[in-house]
Amino acid sequence: MMDLKDQIDKKRLPVHVAVIMDGNGRWAKKRGYVRTLGHERGVEAVRNTVEAAAETGIRYLTMYAFSTENWKRPKYEIDALMRILVNSLHGEMKTLMKNNIRLKAIGDLKSLPAKSYRELMKSIDETSQNTGLTLILALSYSARWELVEAARSMARKIASQELDPEQIDIPTFIAHLATADVPDPELLIRTSGEYRISNFLLWQIAYTELYFTNTLWPDFGKDDFYKAILDFQQRERRFGLTSEQINEIEGKLRK
Repeated sequence: MMDLKDQIDKKRLPVHVAVIMDGNGRWAKKRGYVRTLGHERGVEAVRNTVEAAAETGIRYLTMYAFSTENWKRPKYEIDALMRILVNSLHGEMKTLMKNNIRLKAIGDLKSLPAKSYRELMKSIDETSQNTGLTLILALSYSARWELVEAARSMARKIASQELDPEQIDIPTFIAHLATADVPDPELLIRTSGEYRISNFLLWQIAYTELYFTNTLWPDFGKDDFYKAILDFQQRERRFGLTSEQINEIEGKLRK
């Protein structure tokens, strides 16, 4: 029997995959551990997912690491998450460089603790020349924050007469988003059995295929990622067209 990875059609890969990593706390609670241990174990799932994406040929992988709402959590948990972030960035640098992975980040990054911010910027700089998978960490991020920031940026340009309000269209709006230089995700994976978007990439996922799994994040492995890719490849993406129109377009492309 073929491995799941070998069943993937490399010609029909999603260019960009986004992941909502959920279930660390529940994983720890089920085992009688403190929540922070769940976050620590979740680092291995991040490593497995990044490696699987790189090995498969995915070009962009965005991982929802810390939302603006997460700042409301108990201080001990926030401190642990920031410590894990710093340690992970430092510990995974050799792996990122070895696998030609470029690191980026989106979100209100200046709100991060100084040490976390410095380590993040250092890692982004050190991997900036890599040309393989682009790994995007969403940190202190929320889609509503991003949309407000885009509106604020355009408002400033209108006030300084750099931008005519009548010229604002979809491409103009996209250019002011945190993901302006990244294609929209074609596949969004959410773990832990929750069926929510949780304020993540609301603009960008207008036509994204959604994949939900009951697997808690610390248990999410490479085969789980491959299953999501295979499920994606079974879907017909119509973008408002009919199946007949899609088949006609694909037929012309094959000629």
